Amino acid sequence: MGFFSPWFFAALAGVALPLYLHLLKRQTRTPKQVSSLMFFESRTQSSTRHRRLHYLLLLSLRLLLLLLLIFAFANPFINRNSATLASGRLVLLVIDNSFSMRAGNRLEDAKAAAIRVLGSKGAARAQVAAFGSQLRYVTQPIEDQAALRAAVQSIEPSDGHGNFGELARAIRALAETVHTPIELHLFSDMQRSELAGNFTDMALPNNVKLTAHAVTTKPEPNWTVESVDAPGQVWGKDAKPVRVQAVIAGYNTPAAQRTASLVVNGKTTATKAVQIPANGKATVDFPALEVPYGFSRCEIKIDDADGFPADDLRRFAVQRSDPQKALLIHNYGDNRSPLYIGAALSAAAQSAFVLESINVNEAADRQPSNYAFIILSDVNSVPSLLENSLTGYIRSGGSLFIAAGTSAGARTQIPIFGSRIIETRDYSRIPDRFMSVGSADSSYPAVAKAEGWPGVKFFYALNVDPGDARVIARLADQTPLLLEKRIGEGRVVLLTSGLDNLTNDFPLHPAFVPFIEQTARYLAGSDRQGGAQAVDAYLELRNAREQGQAVEVTDPEGKRPLTLGEAASAQSFQLTEAGYYQLRLANGRQNMIGVNADPKESNLDVIPDDVLALWQGNGGQSSQEAAAPGSTAPRKTPESFWWYVMLLVLASAMAESVLASRYLGTQREET
Repeated sequence: MGFFSPWFFAALAGVALPLYLHLLKRQTRTPKQVSSLMFFESRTQSSTRHRRLHYLLLLSLRLLLLLLLIFAFANPFINRNSATLASGRLVLLVIDNSFSMRAGNRLEDAKAAAIRVLGSKGAARAQVAAFGSQLRYVTQPIEDQAALRAAVQSIEPSDGHGNFGELARAIRALAETVHTPIELHLFSDMQRSELAGNFTDMALPNNVKLTAHAVTTKPEPNWTVESVDAPGQVWGKDAKPVRVQAVIAGYNTPAAQRTASLVVNGKTTATKAVQIPANGKATVDFPALEVPYGFSRCEIKIDDADGFPADDLRRFAVQRSDPQKALLIHNYGDNRSPLYIGAALSAAAQSAFVLESINVNEAADRQPSNYAFIILSDVNSVPSLLENSLTGYIRSGGSLFIAAGTSAGARTQIPIFGSRIIETRDYSRIPDRFMSVGSADSSYPAVAKAEGWPGVKFFYALNVDPGDARVIARLADQTPLLLEKRIGEGRVVLLTSGLDNLTNDFPLHPAFVPFIEQTARYLAGSDRQGGAQAVDAYLELRNAREQGQAVEVTDPEGKRPLTLGEAASAQSFQLTEAGYYQLRLANGRQNMIGVNADPKESNLDVIPDDVLALWQGNGGQSSQEAAAPGSTAPRKTPESFWWYVMLLVLASAMAESVLASRYLGTQREET
């Protein structure tokens, strides 16, 4: 027998309380009347009063009640053979089916070990679960051996990354609903990368006994394609050559030469040899990626040289399409803005946009809907016909960028954007002769890529009333610098300075190119969600304005995982398999994503025996000894009998109450 909480025995000191209370009872004498006290001799009264215990049976019950309470809170238990507790325990078989279990015969070995444990479970209920990135229960707690074996055999390998901290969290949640002892049998390759960042996250409740069944006991050598750096989109048939770079890694491997191949739509287009150091990494470059128009399925592969071929490739998808048209409307005689904006787009966006530059007098015959976005730069006055045309274009979903420049200073409000101009601020007249950026919202794409515009000097800006517009950046004196406003279904972005290298020196700084590139991509809505993603990542399917519009998702097996209701309302979608997903988003755009397993799954190093023994709570016993499925030693399971002791406490309390009432009644009668 043992105690789960032996420190409660410190309360034994409280047993002295009933003794003390019983000794406080004073001796009483019946008073007798005397005619006179003059014949009595005077003497000193003793300070020690005679005391003795009364009501011994009541005292015994009170002492017993306290002792039983202390005993109950110490939570006593006895170790009993698991076979004798068959009806009162749950045998939970968790089979690791994460991506690393695809190596060799690991998953088949785990299933075979689970079936052997099922054969020795006796009459206890059992439950089967699979553990990839999450714990998934395959059966309910049942005793049917045939159904349990079939459930074990039905488990298929997944592409998720396991985390034992997530497993422990799920088991803790189960233990709150299952109050019987749980025998947790984990069948896994015990990959070191599956350990939680904090060991306390893997703690299990007291009623859970973990037994780890490792299907392998030593790390195995493995080469893998760890990462690929490639663009998600290329533009036009005469686009610049696109470079693809991949990192090949070896875990527990000797120095070796591997062959890396670039595969486009199932056809190998380039091959290179790469020398990988022992237990190290190497980079391989493919300088020219040629893909046809539309979406292409691309891979970087290495030759098969280990027992884990599933991670010898990395997928990514590339889309080739024609460049989008953009329109720049500038003030008459302004030649600087078209020069700087055009050069930035050409340098950064890989010919993603074709910029058409006209002055404001030539804009009347242009159809705004033919352009991905429009820029107004330093325009003094906007003809009413053009303003109405642009407003309708924005309300129907178009995008406009306004660089106020100096010409707008003569107006009372910004055209189309609608903000009131409070004053113009000429910083060339202050002591420093310029103003820097004071604060910026780093979550905004154009600001994040430009790193907050360090070192840019602003000589002139308009102080405007933001109203309901979102302020993205402010100057050091709190003047709004970059703002965005939604108008109808579209958006307008306002820069209260200019892009002509007169109102500031922004075009001369390295941050100008990524600012123009990201602003153009943001306004055009041409940023793909990425040509490659990891398993278990989430993709955004729609924004708040696109509710009710159906989306379509096709998984790597050609199935459509979304129901009709989900296709009309789901905000995001989780990528649960490795392969290529095809998507038709709520805004009508098509997309393709290459999905890959987490690179951590490729490191087949195992958890050290001492760490595994600590997790199991079996002291210095090795994982092989603890997990031996054929062991004949009887398995002990602690069984608490706290409730039985509490029933004795209740009985003692009732007896004490009855007896105390009886003595109290007797004492009143004597009085």
